Amino acid sequence: MDIPEEGLRTHLKEFGFIKLFRKDFKKEDSRHYILYLPDEEKIQDITRSTFVTIHDTHWGIETFHRAIKQVCGICRFMVRDTCAIKTHIFCSLQAFVKLEFMRSENIISNWYEVQRNLFTSVVHEHIFANLRKDVII
Repeated sequence: MDIPEEGLRTHLKEFGFIKLFRKDFKKEDSRHYILYLPDEEKIQDITRSTFVTIHDTHWGIETFHRAIKQVCGICRFMVRDTCAIKTHIFCSLQAFVKLEFMRSENIISNWYEVQRNLFTSVVHEHIFANLRKDVII
Protein backbone atom coordinates (compact mmCIF):
# COMPACT_ATOMS: atom_id res chain seq x y z
CA MET A 1 0.00 0.00 0.00
CA ASP A 2 1.38 3.38 -0.97
CA ILE A 3 1.11 5.94 1.82
CA PRO A 4 1.76 9.57 0.83
CA GLU A 5 4.15 11.75 2.84
CA GLU A 6 1.21 13.76 4.22
CA GLY A 7 -0.54 10.60 5.41
CA LEU A 8 -3.51 8.65 4.14
CA ARG A 9 -7.04 9.31 5.38
CA THR A 10 -9.01 6.09 5.36
CA HIS A 11 -12.00 4.47 7.02
CA LEU A 12 -11.76 1.51 9.38
CA LYS A 13 -14.85 -0.68 9.38
CA GLU A 14 -16.90 -0.30 12.58
CA PHE A 15 -14.48 2.36 13.87
CA GLY A 16 -14.40 5.52 11.77
CA PHE A 17 -11.95 7.68 9.86
CA ILE A 18 -8.25 7.57 10.72
CA LYS A 19 -5.07 8.98 9.27
CA LEU A 20 -2.27 6.55 8.51
CA PHE A 21 1.39 7.59 8.47
CA ARG A 22 4.52 5.63 7.71
CA LYS A 23 7.89 6.46 9.24
CA ASP A 24 10.98 4.98 7.62
CA PHE A 25 13.98 4.04 9.76
CA LYS A 26 17.60 3.27 8.92
CA LYS A 27 17.75 -0.27 10.33
CA GLU A 28 14.09 -1.22 9.92
CA ASP A 29 12.01 -1.06 6.80
CA SER A 30 9.26 1.14 8.17
CA ARG A 31 6.75 1.52 10.96
CA HIS A 32 3.10 2.51 10.58
CA TYR A 33 1.16 4.85 12.85
CA ILE A 34 -2.55 5.52 13.10
CA LEU A 35 -3.98 8.80 14.35
CA TYR A 36 -7.62 9.15 15.32
CA LEU A 37 -9.71 12.16 16.24
CA PRO A 38 -13.37 11.97 17.28
CA ASP A 39 -14.14 14.83 14.87
CA GLU A 40 -13.87 13.21 11.43
CA GLU A 41 -13.40 16.55 9.66
CA LYS A 42 -10.33 17.51 11.71
CA ILE A 43 -8.51 14.28 10.84
CA GLN A 44 -7.92 15.67 7.33
CA ASP A 45 -6.17 18.75 8.80
CA ILE A 46 -3.41 16.68 10.43
CA THR A 47 -0.20 17.33 8.52
CA ARG A 48 3.13 15.52 8.50
CA SER A 49 4.61 18.14 10.84
CA THR A 50 1.72 17.63 13.30
CA PHE A 51 2.34 13.89 13.16
CA VAL A 52 6.08 14.38 13.77
CA THR A 53 5.32 16.61 16.79
CA ILE A 54 2.93 14.02 18.24
CA HIS A 55 5.39 11.20 17.54
CA ASP A 56 8.33 13.03 19.15
CA THR A 57 6.25 13.87 22.23
CA HIS A 58 5.17 10.24 22.51
CA TRP A 59 8.78 9.06 22.15
CA GLY A 60 9.89 11.46 24.91
CA ILE A 61 7.28 9.96 27.24
CA GLU A 62 8.43 6.43 26.35
CA THR A 63 12.09 7.24 27.07
CA PHE A 64 11.10 8.86 30.38
CA HIS A 65 9.24 5.70 31.43
CA ARG A 66 12.16 3.48 30.44
CA ALA A 67 14.71 5.64 32.26
CA ILE A 68 12.72 6.02 35.46
CA LYS A 69 12.30 2.22 35.58
CA GLN A 70 15.83 1.18 34.57
CA VAL A 71 17.97 3.95 36.05
CA CYS A 72 15.93 5.34 38.93
CA GLY A 73 14.43 2.04 40.09
CA ILE A 74 10.87 3.23 40.49
CA CYS A 75 9.58 -0.37 40.25
CA ARG A 76 12.13 -1.89 42.63
CA PHE A 77 10.85 -1.40 46.14
CA MET A 78 10.38 -3.99 48.85
CA VAL A 79 7.95 -2.16 51.09
CA ARG A 80 4.22 -2.43 51.68
CA ASP A 81 3.60 0.64 53.78
CA THR A 82 1.81 3.39 51.82
CA CYS A 83 4.07 6.11 53.17
CA ALA A 84 7.21 4.14 52.25
CA ILE A 85 5.90 3.54 48.72
CA LYS A 86 5.17 7.25 48.29
CA THR A 87 8.65 8.10 49.58
CA HIS A 88 10.24 5.65 47.14
CA ILE A 89 8.28 7.07 44.19
CA PHE A 90 9.19 10.63 45.23
CA CYS A 91 12.88 9.72 45.51
CA SER A 92 12.83 8.04 42.09
CA LEU A 93 11.25 11.11 40.51
CA GLN A 94 13.73 13.35 42.30
CA ALA A 95 16.61 11.21 41.02
CA PHE A 96 15.30 11.50 37.46
CA VAL A 97 15.00 15.29 37.77
CA LYS A 98 18.62 15.42 39.00
CA LEU A 99 19.78 13.24 36.08
CA GLU A 100 17.87 15.39 33.60
CA PHE A 101 19.40 18.53 35.11
CA MET A 102 22.88 17.01 34.81
CA ARG A 103 22.16 16.09 31.19
CA SER A 104 20.84 19.58 30.35
CA GLU A 105 23.96 21.13 31.92
CA ASN A 106 26.20 18.74 29.90
CA ILE A 107 27.61 17.17 33.06
CA ILE A 108 26.57 13.79 31.65
CA SER A 109 25.74 12.89 28.05
CA ASN A 110 22.79 10.61 28.86
CA TRP A 111 20.82 9.24 31.81
CA TYR A 112 22.63 5.88 31.76
CA GLU A 113 26.14 7.33 32.05
CA VAL A 114 26.19 7.60 35.86
CA GLN A 115 24.98 4.02 36.27
CA ARG A 116 27.47 2.71 33.69
CA ASN A 117 30.41 4.59 35.23
CA LEU A 118 29.50 3.37 38.72
CA PHE A 119 29.28 -0.23 37.51
CA THR A 120 32.60 0.03 35.64
CA SER A 121 34.29 1.47 38.73
CA VAL A 122 32.92 -1.29 41.00
CA VAL A 123 34.01 -4.03 38.59
CA HIS A 124 37.47 -2.45 38.26
CA GLU A 125 37.92 -2.27 42.03
CA HIS A 126 36.68 -5.85 42.51
CA ILE A 127 39.06 -7.24 39.91
CA PHE A 128 42.10 -5.49 41.32
CA ALA A 129 41.14 -6.25 44.93
CA ASN A 130 40.92 -9.96 44.15
CA LEU A 131 43.77 -10.22 41.70
CA ARG A 132 46.59 -12.38 42.97
CA LYS A 133 50.04 -11.93 41.50
CA ASP A 134 50.66 -15.64 41.08
CA VAL A 135 47.52 -16.24 39.02
CA ILE A 136 47.41 -15.43 35.32
CA ILE A 137 44.01 -14.65 33.97
